[in-house]
Amino acid sequence: MDLLTPLLAAAIATAPVPPPVEAPHPQDAALAARVDRVLERAVAEGRIVGAVVVVARDGRIVHARAAGLADREAGRPMTVDTPFRLASMTKPVVSVALMRLVEQGRLRLDDPVTRWLPGFRPRLADGSEPVVALHHLLTHTSGLGYGFQEPEDGPYHRLGVSDGLDHAGIDLDENLQRLARAPLHFAPGTAWRYSLGIDVLGAVIERASGRSLPEAVAQLVTGPLGMLDTGFVAVDPGALAVPYADGAPAPVRMPAEIAVPLPAEIGHAVRFAPDRAADRSAFPSGGGGMVGTAGDFVRLLEAVRSGGGALLRPETVAQMRRDQVGAQAQTQGPGWGFGYGWAVLEDPAAAGTPQHRGTLQWGGAYGHSWFVDPVAGLSVVALTNTAFEGMSGAFPAEVRDAVYGMAP
Repeated sequence: MDLLTPLLAAAIATAPVPPPVEAPHPQDAALAARVDRVLERAVAEGRIVGAVVVVARDGRIVHARAAGLADREAGRPMTVDTPFRLASMTKPVVSVALMRLVEQGRLRLDDPVTRWLPGFRPRLADGSEPVVALHHLLTHTSGLGYGFQEPEDGPYHRLGVSDGLDHAGIDLDENLQRLARAPLHFAPGTAWRYSLGIDVLGAVIERASGRSLPEAVAQLVTGPLGMLDTGFVAVDPGALAVPYADGAPAPVRMPAEIAVPLPAEIGHAVRFAPDRAADRSAFPSGGGGMVGTAGDFVRLLEAVRSGGGALLRPETVAQMRRDQVGAQAQTQGPGWGFGYGWAVLEDPAAAGTPQHRGTLQWGGAYGHSWFVDPVAGLSVVALTNTAFEGMSGAFPAEVRDAVYGMAP
């Protein structure tokens, strides 16, 4: 069993959040046993190759466990400090960076995107050009989308738009030019659709900060939080968890490029290029381009859960944690709306979840999930190297239920 390493313990202890409690909660041993059963069963059943789960309560790590293999073919075990390709877990990091610039008065959420990117002028199907505000991009209400939501003959594929996980061979400016040539799916502010909006905001952050996106994120978020193992390029590519795709009888190791079919309710297929994580020439995708560890990501979640710590003002965090789109958007199914960077739970009964109203949640296409339940004081990260079981299969709900005391 991999237990919490001294490095991870030190990282959490020095994060700008309330100090850890003095004594463990009496139910921690039971929680650990439940979570471990979920992990061990998922590995034994061949649904995931390896995973790391970290659970924090009230600012204190109460359980951290790694199970399975980081590299099945080489027999390399998973450890709690194994770095992963984060995919859409990049979005909360970049969203927090944007909100820090808002607090500093360097941009406003009602700014039209053209203030910062004059050439980014997507149009509706009728040819009209609506105003796309930064708020629309941040909440996925801009009318933009993702290529993985479209069939192979869709406009994003015809234009060569990158979703930020593939080897596109273009820079960010070119990708945004291609994206702007695709028709918007709806008028900004009238509906919700998961999108490349955070990639667009990455370019806005560059303009507003005068730095590259990796430099800006390091200055605004990962540096202040001490997220030393999180960035846009893997420092040691060989240490990364090897990614696998769902398969029978066992997950399949991802080759250099692969399109992995999605569940029908989510989209068509995600195009992965795992080597992108080590490619310094690849454009920094604000929506999916970072790598990092579970311990680092818990530090971000704890800053959000605790009201911002030394990173953001409490009123800013309250705004980010507020549903901005309405639960009818069903961003993660019935009962879920969306805030600034994550889904927001509005109706636990409709969602069929033990989480409390106000819970924040999202995931990542390489096989990840996370949630913050401010009422329960919980921050939970579950990183796996298996897509899509670790993101949208049974595994995330099993981890959630184990944390809340529902025996697997």
